[in-house]
Amino acid sequence: MLRIQIITIIASLSFLFLVFRMVVKGRLREEYSIIWLLFTGVLVVFSFWEKGLLLVSNLFGIYLPANLVFTISIFIALVYLLHLSVVASKLQKQNKLLAQEMALMKIEMEKLKEKEAK
Repeated sequence: MLRIQIITIIASLSFLFLVFRMVVKGRLREEYSIIWLLFTGVLVVFSFWEKGLLLVSNLFGIYLPANLVFTISIFIALVYLLHLSVVASKLQKQNKLLAQEMALMKIEMEKLKEKEAK
């Protein structure tokens, strides 16, 4: 059991470091990093405090603490995917609007060029 706890601690801290590094380098925006930092922080806490995971599992009536981790992970992933879908939909609408505005501006510029040529 100690070996898996050490592996979990190392993996969680490594992932936490990776997220911080990506934010600092500008590869991940702060608002998107919050969910990763919170989730990884919870993993780090439960990696060190094994009895806490058992306590929370018993509180929710879950027999195996690993099932709680998987259930929460799947739920968080689904919520995050929904959030990304909303962001992608918003960006798609903005891109469409920008393309339409650029097309209108191009038409107006061509009309102005025609007037200047005459």
